[in-house]
Amino acid sequence: MTDSIGSLTISQLKEAYTSGSISPVDAISNLIDEIENLDSDVGAYISIDKDSALESAAKVDISQPLGGIPIAIKDLINVSGQSCSCASKILKDAYTSTYDATAVSRLKSNGAIPLGRVNMDEFAMGSSTENSGFHITKNPWDISRSPGGSSGGSAACVANDTAVASLGSDTGGSIRQPASFCGVVGLKPSYGTVSRYGLVAFASSLDQIGPITKTSKDAALLLSAIAGKDPLDSTSIDNSNAGLSTMLNGNIKGLKLGMPKEYFTDGIDSQVQDCINDAITKLEELGAEIVDISLPHTEYAVSTYYIIATAEASANLARFDAVRYGNRALDCENINEHYVKSRSEGFGAEVKRRIILGTYVLSSGYNDAYYVKAQKVRTLIRDDFKNAFDKVDAIISPTSPTPAFKIGQMSKDPLKMYLADIFTIAANLSGICGISTPCGFVSSDEGTSLPVGLQILGPPMKESTILRVSDAYEQATDWLAKKPSN
Repeated sequence: MTDSIGSLTISQLKEAYTSGSISPVDAISNLIDEIENLDSDVGAYISIDKDSALESAAKVDISQPLGGIPIAIKDLINVSGQSCSCASKILKDAYTSTYDATAVSRLKSNGAIPLGRVNMDEFAMGSSTENSGFHITKNPWDISRSPGGSSGGSAACVANDTAVASLGSDTGGSIRQPASFCGVVGLKPSYGTVSRYGLVAFASSLDQIGPITKTSKDAALLLSAIAGKDPLDSTSIDNSNAGLSTMLNGNIKGLKLGMPKEYFTDGIDSQVQDCINDAITKLEELGAEIVDISLPHTEYAVSTYYIIATAEASANLARFDAVRYGNRALDCENINEHYVKSRSEGFGAEVKRRIILGTYVLSSGYNDAYYVKAQKVRTLIRDDFKNAFDKVDAIISPTSPTPAFKIGQMSKDPLKMYLADIFTIAANLSGICGISTPCGFVSSDEGTSLPVGLQILGPPMKESTILRVSDAYEQATDWLAKKPSN
């Protein structure tokens, strides 16, 4: 083989195994070397489970759908025997998973090999991976810029060719936005499609595990492996997506794609807008019909999200009290002081901010004014999408209004950072599926090329539709062939 292991797609690595040009053991060993050589500048990885990965590779059945395929795992998804820290100081070196998340156990049952833990914003709270309790992950296209978040490590390792594919989680855009910033494919399945059992919860009604890959076909392969009803997660649904990759034939003739006027505003970077316009033209050339639509309650999506998400975060993170596990503060005189000092020392600024906000909106006297009202607005947002999907098969928009921003550029202005997710948040509030696929590049002030992502949204349980559109577009363009080193 002439290509590095990390540069291969899942399909290409499977072909290499089948032809006998490389063994799973050699592939895993070579990939570990590539990570050690290439990751130091980017910092996508927190840890690599070398021994376990090589042991699994030695006995894997390559005839399985994902036999011998290494997968990087976001650091809030449990893998038995590996540390699960959620990139937080409160759990750093303090918790080792005793079980596999359902998504991980399904990967393993399909022959995949969890290779390493990748960096993230602490407890998935952030859009830049600057909130990690370990280190800042950088964008492979320009290491002065953010890879996005919260699944920044998951996207950066795939873009940097230090992973064939990865798992991330998406609560308000945390798969799609970093995929856009890093020039890879990121898929958020419909809520409930992938079991949340073993995913450390941020906002339980919004969280969803999904793949980050080099192609839409690879995303389909991973989704087929991890999706489906799970008795361990009462919110999971029977949406197995079996054989999804075989449905991707490059044909989207006759599909109606909606352009929401609220997603094409003056706030979009002009170069990003040009890339999106070119992508729309290409989709029309492929036979899709572009239809103007409206999602009238879009302006309320960000505020609604940050009420509901922080409320759920406040409740979910109450369990991290450093009593049963986690890093304890020293020299505490009583249990109250223990709670206060341990959580103060263990949680970062953004996590504290969201816990405080969530506790406030749930407090007596404010619950109806904020949380209950936000849930009502959430219903209106969901109805907007339902009405739109009565007219169109999918919705297209920019994934993010800007390309990757500089590290430190928005970290001191939380509100500005929150508004960067304006095009992704509504999909989580409504439970629909979405994907980001590369659709061009813009030039930074320093002359570097930065990727731009096209977002494709579909109705609940219609991952096949958005993957068809994404795959057809990928086949008609060459954006995925470009690499950060080019």
